[in-house]
Amino acid sequence: MKTKNIKSTTIQLFLLFLLFINSSFSQNAPEATVDEASLSFRDIPELKKAFIDASPTDRKEGVSVGEFGLNGGDKEKILKLAKEIANHKHGNFDSFLIAHKGKLVFESYYSKGRINLPHPQASATKVYTSMAIGRAIQLGYLTMDDLDKPIASFLKDLDPTKFAEGAEKITLNQALTMRSGIRITDAQRDQFEKDPSKIKGQKEVQAYFEHTKPITADMPSFKYQNDPMLVMQVLDAVVPESAEDFIKNELLDKLGITNYKWPRDISGLPRASSRSSMTSRDMLKWGILANNKGKWNGEQLIPEIYINKAIHRIVRHSDDENFDDIGDISNVGYGYFWWQADMKVGDKNYFSTSAQGGSGQTIILIDKLDLIIVTTVHRLEISVLQLVAERVLPAFTKQ
Repeated sequence: MKTKNIKSTTIQLFLLFLLFINSSFSQNAPEATVDEASLSFRDIPELKKAFIDASPTDRKEGVSVGEFGLNGGDKEKILKLAKEIANHKHGNFDSFLIAHKGKLVFESYYSKGRINLPHPQASATKVYTSMAIGRAIQLGYLTMDDLDKPIASFLKDLDPTKFAEGAEKITLNQALTMRSGIRITDAQRDQFEKDPSKIKGQKEVQAYFEHTKPITADMPSFKYQNDPMLVMQVLDAVVPESAEDFIKNELLDKLGITNYKWPRDISGLPRASSRSSMTSRDMLKWGILANNKGKWNGEQLIPEIYINKAIHRIVRHSDDENFDDIGDISNVGYGYFWWQADMKVGDKNYFSTSAQGGSGQTIILIDKLDLIIVTTVHRLEISVLQLVAERVLPAFTKQ
């Protein structure tokens, strides 16, 4: 009799849990209306109900979907975390997605998140710029050896006679790893922008190379700054069309990314450091491309050798504040605009590589577990990497 009562109670509790899920969370993926899509992101209204789905819908947009738990993973742990996110216990998340073994198995939207709304990417944009360089290498407009050549050798409109000491030696490799050595003050940058005509096109590079402090042999160290601008300038110089057209035709179109924003910088080129906007599912596509060693639908879009270099540690130690170890996150590194860190779960460490944008825009790859995690946030109260280490990885590991 006691056994029957226990089973009955368990079933009742489970049914109540399902009722709670159905009443607390939206059953249809939230889509931005035409009016909402025309608003600035800060004016997007908050969702009345969170959307949480452990069996995402195939929207025929190039992302394979599956059901959480069929190939591993503790669904209850992730649902518990999702409920906390819905209750704003970790800040204002807008989306949280998980792909496991090549399939999207968990998808959720909160606050200002919409399945069809491009979300501001902040510095995650840098990774997309890096991938564009990889595409240029795949198509033969650059080579891997070119990464060690000076930036100035690609930009024919520059006047090297006016460069500050050492500027002529800055390489594409150094720019891709935030080690150009350029040191421009905020006051100098403000002065440049007062007359945009003076920094159109390659004039922007000329201004930086002229006015930087001298760059000595021991100076090029990591500094999180506007080095991606140099990379975008090289891309624009070597591809047959503009950098903007190249990115659209050779990457975004290939990945089926049509609903996005990528504004131009003051130079007239696409902003290389920030301000692009992508949907969460399209962010996942970038992660899948990297996870598949540069292949998309069987086509090698980016050389595997470039991907391997981009997503692994090149810069291993730095005094920059972005290199702080936090909690279960250690051994922070930097590749070609991709971040790396070890995530501790129990007594094991898992290597991760990630695109990171301020406030919590992330694409996190954990190769050993065949996981890709995507988050978008507009006010963060915890490190996303730490949250993933504490709450997501344990759902896919045995401790």
